[in-house]
Amino acid sequence: MIRKNPPSYAKSGVSFSRADRLIQNALPFIQRTRRPEVLKNLGRFAGLFQLKKYRHPILVSSTDGVGTKLRYAFATHRHEEVGIDCVAMNVNDIVTFGAEPLFFLDYVATGKIQGGALMSLLRGISRGCREAGCALISGETAEMPGFYADGEYDVAGFVVGVVEKEKLIDGKGVAKGDVILGLASSGIHSNGFSLVRKIFPERRTPPSLLKKILRPTRIYVKPILSLAKRFPLKAVSHITGGGLANRVFQNIPSKRHAVLYEKSWPVPLIFLEIEKRGKLSRKEMLSIFNMGIGMSVVCRRKDVKEIQRTLRSFRISSWVIGEVVS
Repeated sequence: MIRKNPPSYAKSGVSFSRADRLIQNALPFIQRTRRPEVLKNLGRFAGLFQLKKYRHPILVSSTDGVGTKLRYAFATHRHEEVGIDCVAMNVNDIVTFGAEPLFFLDYVATGKIQGGALMSLLRGISRGCREAGCALISGETAEMPGFYADGEYDVAGFVVGVVEKEKLIDGKGVAKGDVILGLASSGIHSNGFSLVRKIFPERRTPPSLLKKILRPTRIYVKPILSLAKRFPLKAVSHITGGGLANRVFQNIPSKRHAVLYEKSWPVPLIFLEIEKRGKLSRKEMLSIFNMGIGMSVVCRRKDVKEIQRTLRSFRISSWVIGEVVS
């Protein structure tokens, strides 16, 4: 149902009908994210999800946005990619605990609802949810006249997942001799863009390079959950803000030490270009960017070959990039 706008409210720049039309048009691909546990909500402003088949469930949640990478989306009119990013930044965080993403909610705020850009964004969010296996269960589209420049918006997401208590990946089992395996990123992902934009201004960068910059964050949910069923993963880290040098050690207990072998994986050309044009040291690069490693896994040395074989079935390259030492 499309609501009619009160005339006085319409004059302020807010349109109920634009919002309703956007959601109705987006429903076909939103509905493709449904899971059996999603219940009908009779049009109310909330999502209903029935938790099933768990003995000792631990709920795991995360919320995040896309950051200033949105500026590239505005400049290129490519919005589906950042929709995927919004999902990826959230689901990748909770899968580090071994949690399966159950449902996702989005929040989009803009000055005026413009169907083309926001439809593309919602299509990307739905696509990301399908890839992660979670339902896009609800959300909010806020029209805020005078708050955002024409054609601009902000987007954030919220995800809830679940893991059985005995299968929680918490780093407690990390031991001397364990291996740190690095999983390839798809590119810059969604961190460090305030710096990237200074080096590659969005309106003065060649289209071929913009395509690489806008490449969506890889979603690691299905490969990590597949590995967790077959192998005793000790710790998993999502390489986001703080870069590889900080995040790879995030889930290793303080009583353990680990070393990272810097030249043990190929650094993608986009990072070498950022390093060169920005006149940055390698130490700075490692403290800001993922440098080609989007996720790291601490595992037993004897499991490495089988884990890498499994990752190849998901078309993900991986390398031994470090180890736990005394």
